[in-house]
Amino acid sequence: MRVTEIVLHDVELPLVHSFETSSHRKSSLRHLLVEMTGEEDGKTVTGWGEIASPSGPFYASETTSIAWDVARQYLIPTVLGSEWDHPDEVDGYYAKIRGHFFAKAGINMAAWSLWTAARGVPLAQALGGTRESVVAGVSLGIEPTLDELVAQVDKHVAAGYPRVKLKIAPGWDVEPVRAVRATYPDLDVHVDANGAYPGSADAEEAFAVFRELDPFGLTMIEQPFHPRNLLDHARLAEQIETPVCLDESVETLHELRTAVELKAGSILNIKVSRMGGLTVAREAHRIASEAGWPVWCGGMHEFGVGRLANVAISSLPGFSLPSDVSASEKYYARDIISPPVTAEQGVVTVPGVAGLGAEVLPEVVAENETRQERFKA
Repeated sequence: MRVTEIVLHDVELPLVHSFETSSHRKSSLRHLLVEMTGEEDGKTVTGWGEIASPSGPFYASETTSIAWDVARQYLIPTVLGSEWDHPDEVDGYYAKIRGHFFAKAGINMAAWSLWTAARGVPLAQALGGTRESVVAGVSLGIEPTLDELVAQVDKHVAAGYPRVKLKIAPGWDVEPVRAVRATYPDLDVHVDANGAYPGSADAEEAFAVFRELDPFGLTMIEQPFHPRNLLDHARLAEQIETPVCLDESVETLHELRTAVELKAGSILNIKVSRMGGLTVAREAHRIASEAGWPVWCGGMHEFGVGRLANVAISSLPGFSLPSDVSASEKYYARDIISPPVTAEQGVVTVPGVAGLGAEVLPEVVAENETRQERFKA
């Protein structure tokens, strides 16, 4: 495969329902699309990737604007004109560039999409997926009132989703869980703090909150402390029965091995976007599975391209918990792919056609695009 052209698209889509985490509230999402064209055996094929970095530096330091600059100045020039036999090789072209995993994920994802499309192989099959469908969960943000939160849970339970994730933050934690549990005592519920709770000398106050949450039968408590604070994650894991899940703490395979050794958790949220793409995500799945850690695929509210990549990775055998691969319509009135990702009673079918499994709609991309840059070999 020889990469002959890459087009970088900056696209913003409105959310059907605004979403609030421990850091801020958002009503639209701005992501970058990577359109990669290659030639092999005289045939020209196109693949797509998505750089799903957040617009602001709250979840991670890599913002959309930073990802745009890094992709165009450093990543794309290393891959443009390159020749390779397998998408696993693509990461080697920019191996000297440290960090910037969201931008790398978009390039890696596009390479996998391109390669599988050229060979007529479904992405999930190429990754080693074993499932024809995956169970989806939904992630619900912080709402203005408890009643509005329960109403959101009602809506998605009625749609068939078997698991809900509740965003929490200091001051919005025990009572939201209590309200949801009062209405749904048997629902699969977990909470996600996005590292909002203080650690170190101030960790005891947070520990008290999580001990209070322990009797509610949560599936997990996700990322309670700062990403680099593995020690307090390990201390918490010793104090409560609820499993501790790591998300932001694991960007690299080195960090995953350290977390396993420290027993800083027992569940891993694998985000293709956060970890630099499908190649690394597949390897993280292997390492976590060998350590006995169940994994699930988290999301960054991806558009259809990234969402399909998440569906594909979720088909691997170690993804034993519901993943954030809910239907496109939960987030976007009109997605950029056809057909959109759909869920029937909380179950998403893994595409069985070549490549990503759907067509990117150029007219929708164009309507919502704020800038574009084209690179030719």
